[in-house]
Amino acid sequence: MGFLLRLAINALALYLLTRVYGGVWFDPGSTASNVVLAALVMGIVNALIRPVLLLLSLPINLLTLGLFTLVVNAVVLELVAALTRLNVAGFGGAFVGAIVLTVISWLLDSLVGALGLDRRQ
Repeated sequence: MGFLLRLAINALALYLLTRVYGGVWFDPGSTASNVVLAALVMGIVNALIRPVLLLLSLPINLLTLGLFTLVVNAVVLELVAALTRLNVAGFGGAFVGAIVLTVISWLLDSLVGALGLDRRQ
C-alpha cells in the first residue's frame, strides 16, 4: 500500500508540475499511464542513480553547503525526461522544474500526513 501511495503522490506531483510550470510538459496526447510511468521511472532513478550522483558530487556539495543538490535534482529530472514522454526546456527548465517539483511533493506529503493516510508513522 505504501508503494502505491508514494507512486500516486509522485504522479500527481509530476502532473501538477506540468500545469504550474511551463518549462516541463508531457507530449501532446499523453495519457494518465504516461504520467504514472514517468513517476515510476522517477522513483527508480531516485532510488538507484541519484545516490550515486550525490556521492560523486560530495566534495562540491560540501563546498556549496548542499546547494549543488539542486543541480543533481535537475539532472535527475532531465534523465527522467529522456526516458519518458516528459519534456524539459533545457537545463534551466529542469533546474526550476526540480525546485517546483520538490515544493509540490512536500506539500502533497504534508497533506497525506495531515489526513492520516501515511502509515509510516
